[in-house]
Amino acid sequence: MPEVTPRPVALAVDVGGTKVEAALVDADGQVLDRSRHRQPTGRDASSDQLAAAVVDVAERALAALPPGAPLLGAGIGSAGPIDDVNGTVSPVNIPAWRGFALRDLVRSVVSDQTADQTADPTVILATDGLAITLAEHWVGAGKGVDNMMGMVISTGVGGGLILGGRPMHGASGNAGHIGHIEVSAIDGEPTFGHPDLLEAVASGPHSVEWARRHGWKGTTGEELSRDYALGDEVARAAITRAGTAVGQAISSAAALLDVELVVIGGGFSQATPDLFRIIRETVASHQLEFVRKVRVLPSSLSGAGPLIGAAALVHLAH
Repeated sequence: MPEVTPRPVALAVDVGGTKVEAALVDADGQVLDRSRHRQPTGRDASSDQLAAAVVDVAERALAALPPGAPLLGAGIGSAGPIDDVNGTVSPVNIPAWRGFALRDLVRSVVSDQTADQTADPTVILATDGLAITLAEHWVGAGKGVDNMMGMVISTGVGGGLILGGRPMHGASGNAGHIGHIEVSAIDGEPTFGHPDLLEAVASGPHSVEWARRHGWKGTTGEELSRDYALGDEVARAAITRAGTAVGQAISSAAALLDVELVVIGGGFSQATPDLFRIIRETVASHQLEFVRKVRVLPSSLSGAGPLIGAAALVHLAH
């Protein structure tokens, strides 16, 4: 019986405001068993602690590389802004990293762990919003859709674009960064001192902060979701305003870019199924017919979407 050659894989690294994850992903967009690992990040972590977390999860993921399997390289999806020309990141929700050389850090890990087969590894950096968009376009809810936007609603709010079947990076790699567009008539919690940005209204932590300012006693997005289901008026108002703001932002993006689909993932996007109803109703109220036709769907890839998308940066490049 002929020997079966192991399929090529990519290392995927996903950096967000609360955690960093890494895994190996094959050419079908499947996360390899026992290769997925995570570490916390957070606003209070130092740069050295964050870097150590990235190194730890990447090394443990690479330790699961099947014998003989080619490693095509590494893809990184990071909360933005990023600078994909220089390979640096400055995530809004990770204050210790401003202009941090994340691409070089991951390249050094890959080189150290796979020196026998990868002398100069391919390492590609993109926003986490573009990563989740690529994942949905490759193997998820956006498969076969040439004009779409992906969004992450979690600790922050990010996004990515595929137009004409091609991923849009922009001049610095930040195309689709929808979290920092303005939404009207909704007072949020300041992000970079601006309370009228989408992220200031619709992210999990900012929604929690708004609810607490209005008398709610909880402290987490999970508790906000629970109390929404129990009928708490402030919790319901917080999630309603988040969904309304997201719907406004999607409508504005759709009017500008003429996308046909928006796919949304991230932890806070799962706060309640009603969130998607509110978003869709807001989009459906727009004055332009082609905007009203935009479909808004939840991610079909569960929590693996950002990792699959980070790997897609490498697999699709090949």
